[in-house]
Amino acid sequence: MTIRGFTIDGFLLALVAVVAIAIILPGPGATGGILHMNQVATYGVGVIFFLYGLTLAPEKMKAGVKHWRLHICVQLCTFVLFPVVVLLIGTPLKGFVPPEVWIGFFYIAALPSTVSSSVAMTSLAHGNVPAAIFNATLSSLIGVFATPLLMAWFLSTSGLSMPLLPVIGKIVLLVLLPIIVGQVARHWLAGWAGRNNKQIKLADRAIILAIVYNSFSDSMVEGVWQGHDASLIIEIIVGVIALFFIIYWLMQIPCRLFGFNRADTIACLFCASKKSLATGVPLAPIIFGTIPGLGLIIAPIMLYHFCQLVIVSVIANRQAQLALAEA
Repeated sequence: MTIRGFTIDGFLLALVAVVAIAIILPGPGATGGILHMNQVATYGVGVIFFLYGLTLAPEKMKAGVKHWRLHICVQLCTFVLFPVVVLLIGTPLKGFVPPEVWIGFFYIAALPSTVSSSVAMTSLAHGNVPAAIFNATLSSLIGVFATPLLMAWFLSTSGLSMPLLPVIGKIVLLVLLPIIVGQVARHWLAGWAGRNNKQIKLADRAIILAIVYNSFSDSMVEGVWQGHDASLIIEIIVGVIALFFIIYWLMQIPCRLFGFNRADTIACLFCASKKSLATGVPLAPIIFGTIPGLGLIIAPIMLYHFCQLVIVSVIANRQAQLALAEA
């Protein structure tokens, strides 16, 4: 959908619709409900990462592998700078939000970068697309283990516990193994995947929506959102926007120190400042289990995803205009 030249992602509208349905009609989507959404969520995780492995083209990564300084900057930002910033700024403020939301903010910090939108926005802004492909993909693969390890550490420091070995076991079974199987299947299905990329993306997003519906339905049934009004959503939005701009500003420092050109700077900033909803939603039930507060935990990454798309779209369009002007 396009309004006055600005494109609205249909997936974002679908996310809003699913959350609204969960608020109005949580019963069918809750665990044990007639739609059995918890079963879809459980087994759908493997399908999502199989499709990720099936569409992951190693040859596209090779083109961007040589920019090692850029890769180091992005990965350190994704898995080190983000958690540090959230802890430094968020710790004094965590008492103003529910504990699940505080966990959700650190969950943002622990997640890998997003692949599709980072590459798309880098391309729109005339940035280094091969470097964006390499970094976003590498980040997703690192995140398979880095995200649960970071969350296990964070929860332990917060007086909570996470059964790390069982979680790692589930991640190997439901995430890593499907990615490997998908990569093997590319030998026979690469052409089919290329021709049906739109349908694959729709299937991937449908499963994510099912997980979101199940999580928010459970939260509504268990009364997790009782006592919270629209002000909590506003607080989360303010927090995620502030987090995005802090990271975006900080990452300009190494870009200048390393003397990155315009194209490399765009790839670095866009990949480093983004976080993956497509990874965060499927991983959440594995890491946190079927706890009623899961809806509150994934709320920050959902809102961060929305805000990062809007903000980076504006920045990318501006960069594209500058590139055309320079040309």
